[in-house]
Amino acid sequence: MFSLLAITPHDDTAELPWLTSLFANGLRRLHVRKPGWSRAELADYVQAIAPQYRPRLALHSHYDLVPELGLGGIHLTETARRAPGLPRLLRRLGGSSVSASLHTLADLQQHRRRYNYVTLSPIFNSISKEDYLSSFDLAQVQAVLHKLATRPGYRPQVLALGGIEAANVAHARQLGFAGAAVLGSIWKSPDPVASFRELAAQASAASQSFHTGS
Repeated sequence: MFSLLAITPHDDTAELPWLTSLFANGLRRLHVRKPGWSRAELADYVQAIAPQYRPRLALHSHYDLVPELGLGGIHLTETARRAPGLPRLLRRLGGSSVSASLHTLADLQQHRRRYNYVTLSPIFNSISKEDYLSSFDLAQVQAVLHKLATRPGYRPQVLALGGIEAANVAHARQLGFAGAAVLGSIWKSPDPVASFRELAAQASAASQSFHTGS
């Protein structure tokens, strides 16, 4: 199953009115990334979301809110992964989902912690950040993902991030990604729900094609 998750815009709350419809249309995970926000601001944001959808949220900061508000998990940035209190935090989180951001193939192959999934970026040129351009050799990415999928033991679920849109989500699936994280392609759209549904349809079609070998 090729999974799609969304990441919030980092600088406002314009997405809030769309979230209920996005969840109702199949969004299983929303990463709440609000750098610079206080703990109180982030708590207010979460509490503006219907309680039944809060387990679908993963926070990029103020991780202690996850058990307090019944959220789904946390996403670790490079800085957070180096924090001295991380082992204690992870013990507190229990069975919550833990994911991480990776930016090189070396990081992808060498990381030791067993995450529920990791993002690798930028796979395509970013939509939300004009100067955030991909430098990956996609053939090399495909080879590394294939190697990881066949190794014994821990096999990380790797999600493509950066420039994901309906026109290339099938390509991400063909490269061997387990899913994709989207940001600009939905939040820059006049109808984020319609854009998400189109992405989901393309991802589903790509998965069916992959499994049938057509």
